[in-house]
Amino acid sequence: MAYEKKIPVSLNCGLDLLAEVLYGKWKIRLLYFIHQGHIRPSELQRKIPDASRRILNLQLNALELHELVTKKIYAQLPPKVEYSLTDLGKSLIPVIRTLGEWGDEHQDKLREVIAKSSLVEGNYISDPKL
Repeated sequence: MAYEKKIPVSLNCGLDLLAEVLYGKWKIRLLYFIHQGHIRPSELQRKIPDASRRILNLQLNALELHELVTKKIYAQLPPKVEYSLTDLGKSLIPVIRTLGEWGDEHQDKLREVIAKSSLVEGNYISDPKL
């Protein structure tokens, strides 16, 4: 039985559409790492060790469904899988790069506000710099 969302998807504007295809903790990183040449699932797992293999597979499948990546399966033993960006996926890279630069530029303030909000919500951050 397939999962059905309880709240209908809002597709009223470009931001809604973007959020729908990029929603997921690791999707932006997956796209960026695939762009950098990390195309095998094991390479992606090494680049994002905090994510479980299952979650990475789910998010890669969603990116494939949304036509941002393609998956090539080689007929060999053991099976070999490689991911690559589609033209649509490649068109997101400048946006992702810009978001990353913004995060780098404001990282001190962002760490501060995230630490505050985590303490308020009862989620404690273990980063000693905070």
